[in-house]
Amino acid sequence: MKILVCISHVPDTTSKINFTDGDTKFDTNGVQFVINPNDEFGLTRAMWFKEKQGAQVTVVNVGGPETEPTLRKALAIGADAAIRVNTEAKDGFQVAKELANVVNDGGFDLVIAGRESIDYNGAMVPGMLAALTNANFVTNCISLEIEGTTVTAIREIDGGKETVTTSLPLVIGGQKGLVEESDLRIPNMRGIMMARKKPLSIVEPTNAPAETNSIKFEKPEPKGAVTLVDADNLDELINLLHNEAKAI
Repeated sequence: MKILVCISHVPDTTSKINFTDGDTKFDTNGVQFVINPNDEFGLTRAMWFKEKQGAQVTVVNVGGPETEPTLRKALAIGADAAIRVNTEAKDGFQVAKELANVVNDGGFDLVIAGRESIDYNGAMVPGMLAALTNANFVTNCISLEIEGTTVTAIREIDGGKETVTTSLPLVIGGQKGLVEESDLRIPNMRGIMMARKKPLSIVEPTNAPAETNSIKFEKPEPKGAVTLVDADNLDELINLLHNEAKAI
């Protein structure tokens, strides 16, 4: 079985987010990038299929050279090979089109993608990719078992879970629950050294068009933000607090 795991290169959730050029571009200065968490659950499940069923695991990313450290980390975790589509990821449709080209050229049986990335939260690429490659599709996937070409999956639905059966070829949108958090793997020194020798192929893009364009970004109000009290009302507020304290 040939498995392709889609890897998004996303900012660490602890990074401080800023924008430049009048809030039209994301400022990457000082930002640490990681494997998208939903993709990491998928990669870990793919490693289980590799170890238990002899699957071949390839990881893929649509992005520039700056994403290669993230792909190398996936190789260090245990993937056999990596592919980088050499173009900036601009929107979900463009990314899905570029990934579809990789899937069709590589003859993959199973494509594991995260349900959504934690930066844009679009939740659209896996479904588009399934449609473009004429594959079956299961999203919000929290369990995946494969015997031959028969697939049994469990996915989250409103108010519960649904068990479905389908067949390969298949695209899934995975999420937390596909494996336990305790099963996630940290690359060790041996894995890091081996990753340097594993193939990382650069594929030129098909120049698929982007259907959307980000006009402007806006940061949400800080959590716990306090509205400043008008100076004219400050004495009244102090008296209210004082009286409330006496009542207690």
